[in-house]
Amino acid sequence: MQSAVSQQTAANFKTDFYFQREIPENLEFLDALSWNFFWSWNYEAVNLFRELDSKLWEKCEQNPRLFLKKVGGLQLWQKANDSDYVAKLKSFSDKFEKYLAAKPNSFGKITEQNPVAYFCAEYGVHNSLPVYSGGLGILSGDHLKSASDMNVPLVAVGLLYRYGYFRQKIAHDGWQTETYLDSFATELALVPVTNDGGERILIKVRIRGREVFAQAWLAQVGRIKLYLLDTNVENNSEVDRLITGHLYGGDTETRIVQEKILGIGGVRLLRQLDVAPSVYHLNEGHSAFLTLELAREFLHENPEADFAEATARVREQCVFTTHTPVAAGNDTFPLNQIEECFDENYIAALKISKDEFFALGRTKPEDTEEWFGMTPLALRMARSANGVSEKHGAVSRELWLKMFPEITEAAAVPITHITNGVHAPTWIAPTFQELFERYVGADWTAVLKNQTAWQEAIEKIPDAEIWQTHRRLKQLLISFIRLKTFSKETGLHETINEREDTNRLFSPDVLTIGFARRIAAYKRWNLLLTDLERLLKMVNDAEKPVQFVFAGKAHPQDKKAKALLQNLMSLGGNAEWQQRAVFIEDYDQEVARYLVQGVDVWLNVPIRPMEASGTSGQKAAMNGGLNLSILDGWWIEGDNGDNGFSIGAAGDKDDADEAEINAEDAESLYTILETEVVPAYYAKDENGAQTEWIRRMKNALATLTPQFSSDRMLKDYIEQIYLQQT
Repeated sequence: MQSAVSQQTAANFKTDFYFQREIPENLEFLDALSWNFFWSWNYEAVNLFRELDSKLWEKCEQNPRLFLKKVGGLQLWQKANDSDYVAKLKSFSDKFEKYLAAKPNSFGKITEQNPVAYFCAEYGVHNSLPVYSGGLGILSGDHLKSASDMNVPLVAVGLLYRYGYFRQKIAHDGWQTETYLDSFATELALVPVTNDGGERILIKVRIRGREVFAQAWLAQVGRIKLYLLDTNVENNSEVDRLITGHLYGGDTETRIVQEKILGIGGVRLLRQLDVAPSVYHLNEGHSAFLTLELAREFLHENPEADFAEATARVREQCVFTTHTPVAAGNDTFPLNQIEECFDENYIAALKISKDEFFALGRTKPEDTEEWFGMTPLALRMARSANGVSEKHGAVSRELWLKMFPEITEAAAVPITHITNGVHAPTWIAPTFQELFERYVGADWTAVLKNQTAWQEAIEKIPDAEIWQTHRRLKQLLISFIRLKTFSKETGLHETINEREDTNRLFSPDVLTIGFARRIAAYKRWNLLLTDLERLLKMVNDAEKPVQFVFAGKAHPQDKKAKALLQNLMSLGGNAEWQQRAVFIEDYDQEVARYLVQGVDVWLNVPIRPMEASGTSGQKAAMNGGLNLSILDGWWIEGDNGDNGFSIGAAGDKDDADEAEINAEDAESLYTILETEVVPAYYAKDENGAQTEWIRRMKNALATLTPQFSSDRMLKDYIEQIYLQQT
C-alpha cells in the first residue's frame, strides 16, 4: 500500500513531517496506517505498533510517525519474520482498505458532492496531534470519528497551532508551570494540501492592513478530511507567522485574527478545493466570521442584491452550536480592534456601514458601547442554533432572550439542543470491547444504536466478567499512577504529584474516585476540601477507605486557579492525604483514558447551571464507572437513580448566594459519599461478591452507553439540524 505522502511531494515541499527509512516489505502497511488516525480508535491497530517496542511506543507518546522513525531495525525485521504478527497486520490491512473503499452515504442534500463543512477552533483527534485544549476539542474529534464510522460526507476545517496548548509541570512546591513544544520539531501525520498541479495551496486574508497568507495541512481521520490552516509561511512577517502560534494564547487582537483565518480563510480554502458544502456547521462562535465571507461572496456574485438578501442566503446554509452557558464565556472584542482587523473595503463589500457591521456582533444593535460578540453574530447569521444538553438549551434561551425583542418568553427563543456524546470505540477500554465482542457480538457498535437490544445484551454478561474486567483496568490505572508520580527528587514539600517510593501507593481494593477537569472557579475543585476533617475521616477509614486521583490544568494567567491547585497538592503536608490522593500532571487524552477506564467513581461538582454538557462522565460510564455528579449538563438526562449518584437538587437557586449554595452542595456531597457511595461499594453478598455495585455498573453500561454515544449525537444533528430548513 502506498504511503500517504509521495516522494515527489516530499521533494517539493521538504515537509518536516516526512522521512524515509527502510521498512520490511511485508510491514509497509504500518507506514500507510500511521498517516491515518483511524488507527487511534482501533485497539488492534494500536497493538500493531505497541508490539514492535512497547517502551518506545510510550516514550513517543503514542505518535506512530515518530515511533516509526525511531524504532530499531532489529525489531522491524523480527516482526517481519513473525508469521503471527504478519497475519494480524494483513488482517487489519484488509479491514482498513475495506473501510476506506466504502462509498459515502447520502443523507438528503448531504452528499459526497455537497458535504457538511464542520468548523471548529480545536480538534482532539489524538494527543499526537496537539491542536486541542479540552472538552470542545475532544467533542469535535469524536464528531469526526462518528462521521467517519457512519460514512457521512463531511469535511472539517481548523487551525494548526505551531506551539499548541501548554504542557503542564508541577514544581516541587505544588505550583503549576508551563512549557510550549514546537509541533514542527516532531513528526505529525499531516500532509501538505496541493492543487491539481502539485503546487502548495495558499489562501490569503487581509489583516491589519496587509495580506496574510496561510497554507493548509491535511489530517486524515478515517474517511474524513480535516484541513488545518497555518500562517507559518515565508510570505508573512514574523508577527503574522505567529497568528497560528498558540491555541487560546495571546491577547484579544490575536484571537480576532486567528478567527478570521479560521472563518474567512476556511471558506476560501474550501473554494480552492472545489468543495461545495450543503451546510456549514459552526461548532462554537470562533468560526462565525465565515458567515460574513459567505455574504461577501453572494454579493460579489449577485451585484444587484443587498445585505438583507445575502443574510437570508447565508442563513439557509449555516447552523450554529453554542457550548457556553454564561455571557462572559463567549468571545467579545473591543470595537477598535475589530475596526483595525477589518478594513473598510471588506465592510463596503458587504454593502453595509461600519456601524451596521458592528451591530451584527451586539446583543442590542443600538448599544454603541457594547463589544463585538461572536455568539450574537453566529445567532444572527445561522438558521439554526442549539445548546449541547437539554438543560443548556434552556439556559441558552434565557441567556440570549435579549437578542429577540419580539419574544417575551425564553421558551420561544429559537435555540434547541443536541446533547453531546462520546465516541465509544475511542473511549471504551479494549478489554471491555473484547467482552462486548464475546457477548454482544463482533458488530457491537451497530447493536449500540438500538438501546433495547443493547440493554438486553448487557444484562446477559455474567457479573463476574464485568467485575474482573473492571479490576484489570483498575490495576492498570494504579500501575500508571505509580509510574507517573514516581520522582527521584521531590524537594522539601510533600505533594501528591511526586513521591520517591510508589511501590505500595494505592490499592485495587479501595474505592477509587476520579476528578479530572479544567481548573476553573465554576468547576469547584475546592468543594471536596470544604470539611477537611470529614474528608480525611473517609480517606483514612480502616475498613472502608477512599482514595482520589486528580488531573487538570489551570490557565497560565489564572493565578487563583494555580493557588487552588497548589493547596490541593499539599493540604499542609497532611500525611493521611498524601497516602490516599494523587495528582497526574499534564492532563491529556492519554491520561484521560487511564482515568475514565479505571476509576470506580467519576466526580463532577460544577456550579449549576454552568456545566453546558460535560462528556468525561460519559466516558467513565461506558467503562462501568459510576458518576457522582451535580445534576447539571448531560447528567440530568442520564441519571435514572440506579446508574450513578446525584449531588444536591436539580433546580437552580437564583435567590441563594454562592456561599450558601456551596455549603449545601458540600454537605450533600459528603452525605452521599458516607451513606450511599461508600456503603454500596463495600457491600458484599454471602459469597463475598460486590453484587450491588456490579448491578449499578451494568445499569450504567446498559443505559448510558447508547444514550450518550457520538453516533447518536451525529444522527440527531443530521435529522434535527443539518436537514431541517427554516
